[in-house]
Amino acid sequence: MAKVINKRRIILALLLFAIVFPFVTQNDYFIHVMTLSFIWMIGVYGLNLLAGYTGYLSLAHAGFFAIGAYSLGLLTVKAQMNFWLAFALSLIITSIIGFLVGLIALRTKEHFFAIYTLCVGYIIYLVIDKWDSLTEGVRGLIGIPAPGNIGPISFESSLSQYYLVLMVLLLVILIVYRIVHSLTGRTYIAIRNSEDLAQTIGISTMKNKLEVFVLSTFFAGLSGALYASFIRFIGPDIGNIVITFDLLTYLLIGGIGTLTGPIVGTFLVVWVSQQLQFLQDYRMLIFGPMLTLLVIFYPRGIAGAVSDWSLKRSEKKKTEMKEGFTQNAITVDNQVKEG
Repeated sequence: MAKVINKRRIILALLLFAIVFPFVTQNDYFIHVMTLSFIWMIGVYGLNLLAGYTGYLSLAHAGFFAIGAYSLGLLTVKAQMNFWLAFALSLIITSIIGFLVGLIALRTKEHFFAIYTLCVGYIIYLVIDKWDSLTEGVRGLIGIPAPGNIGPISFESSLSQYYLVLMVLLLVILIVYRIVHSLTGRTYIAIRNSEDLAQTIGISTMKNKLEVFVLSTFFAGLSGALYASFIRFIGPDIGNIVITFDLLTYLLIGGIGTLTGPIVGTFLVVWVSQQLQFLQDYRMLIFGPMLTLLVIFYPRGIAGAVSDWSLKRSEKKKTEMKEGFTQNAITVDNQVKEG
């Protein structure tokens, strides 16, 4: 019970920090960076749901991120569609493509799955880069509109977009939390632990894997659509494999297979990167060794390490309490015998 209360306090403290952050800093640049962090967190949650809870590492995540971004950009800029309708369609398009890719990709396992999705991601990047008549190629799409008004609420300012992205992130976290703590989440974990054993107890592994793969691509597309509406300009580079490795770095440092890992890893790496912009071309010299040490000593990342430390501390307290109770019982027993 105490653990649940402590977790709730931590969550409320983080939420309060996110809400008051713009008023504390009053710096447009910091608000911009924080909004980008929230957008990346949404994408990392999608990757975590697939890789962390099902055990399938997709290297096409940047490709689906780019599909979400370009779908929104093309529908609003070239088709002149209403923003929110285009936003919804971009998520549907990303999910449909994810479903079609997943039907084939999920027939492979382990490193074969990773290699296949790596190829898919590269193909998506090439299509965006070379199909000039549709995507404008290396010139990119310019003039993507900001989110449309919802009644009297406008999203033209950076502050309003900050809170919009924050609300979407909170909704994503709630959805992932409910999934992980449901029978569906336990099914994903069973597949991760042993797919053959999951099949023997009657779990439809292909159905569940396809379901989580589509959900993962949905979150990637959601992240991409928000990115396009926030930056207002996109180019082929957003589909580059480097973006996938960035998202994977956020996840591994934060803690793969944990609920808080995407938040911790993304926040930490993004803000450290901002402070080390003068070393931007050499940042992997910093994050590379850090990531290697984490994988060796803390495979579950920072969030996993903290969780393990808290568990060990709790077990130690229980052991000490049991030993103290036993000692007291022995002392009382001796006193009774002496009496």
